[in-house]
Amino acid sequence: MLALACCAAMAPAAYCQTAQTAQTAPTGTVTAPSSDSSVQVYGVLDAGAVSEHDCRGGSCPSTKISPGVSTGSVIGFTGREALGNDTSAVFTLEAGVRNDTGQSDQNGRLFGSQAYVGLANRWGAVTVGRQYDVGYETLTEVADPFRGGMAGTATNLMGNGSKRSDNTIKYRSALIHGFVASAIYSFGESAFSTSRNRAYGAMIGYQGGPFTLRAAHQRKNNFLQGAGATTPVDLSSRNSLVAANLHLGQAATVYAAYAVNRGVGSSPWDQDNPYGALVLSSPSNRSNDALAGVSYASGPATYMVSYIRKDDRSLANQDANQVAVGMTYSMSRRTAFYAAYAKIKDHNGAPYTVGNFSEQGKGRSAFNLGLRHAF
Repeated sequence: MLALACCAAMAPAAYCQTAQTAQTAPTGTVTAPSSDSSVQVYGVLDAGAVSEHDCRGGSCPSTKISPGVSTGSVIGFTGREALGNDTSAVFTLEAGVRNDTGQSDQNGRLFGSQAYVGLANRWGAVTVGRQYDVGYETLTEVADPFRGGMAGTATNLMGNGSKRSDNTIKYRSALIHGFVASAIYSFGESAFSTSRNRAYGAMIGYQGGPFTLRAAHQRKNNFLQGAGATTPVDLSSRNSLVAANLHLGQAATVYAAYAVNRGVGSSPWDQDNPYGALVLSSPSNRSNDALAGVSYASGPATYMVSYIRKDDRSLANQDANQVAVGMTYSMSRRTAFYAAYAKIKDHNGAPYTVGNFSEQGKGRSAFNLGLRHAF
């Protein structure tokens, strides 16, 4: 089906996993006048109870209902038109929804989850617009048993806190003899300095039998240009990641990853502020991360466990460790119940907190209990 094909080529693991678990493409296909054109409407609604503890700077808020805990809640439109010569025009418009309040997610953007158009053929796809970064895709698709969601998400300690880039040209190849590659370039359309606020990255990987291996490098040049002779403030980041997983039979999967992070903005920090704004970034400009995890499927239930170690190599030595456990239970092909718990141990005042797919979180530990439905 088209939705699953587009998912495998261009969407992050969280949405792909939902669709693949459902074993069905999103419903609501609208056929255009030409038999070579199609548009599909799809979505995911996810809501859960989140209880946070050991919050920084004071007491935690009471238990709350949060949207997009295991995956983002979205409504999307995707389609393609055959142009001949094995080439098709493709597009996706995907709106994030905070379904606890009905507001738009991603800081109020209408189509803040994804918005791109491009061309695709048997060699891959070239797309232009707002899209997922190659480093984030590698982490969530290959290394993280929690697929970037729930309290156990690897993004609590790994990556630079960003999932997507605006003004982006992206190429992602098809799987050819087990190999896959992608590259991304984001134009620095900043009011401060277009030449100093660009982003780019690349990924190469191999998938053969039960084994998957990928390596990715992502760089964001983030300079806040000062006025006059003021020296620009450099919040840039360079993140390199090697990720792998191994399927052991039909039930168990083992995960591992190692990351090298450099730059003031290279570890998770508050991305609610526009990239390029003068905000407090992460305290570490030099760190290494290691992840180990396992998932085990038993009937409709899947259990996940992971451990992450952030080794801060700066003088502050603000290390952090995260331990997480979770489970999902498929009640049907499109509906799943989930629960997860994670705890972070910060050292020397490190600022890391337990979040989920849509929120950064405020506490050093958190428990999630929720439900998601794909349509």
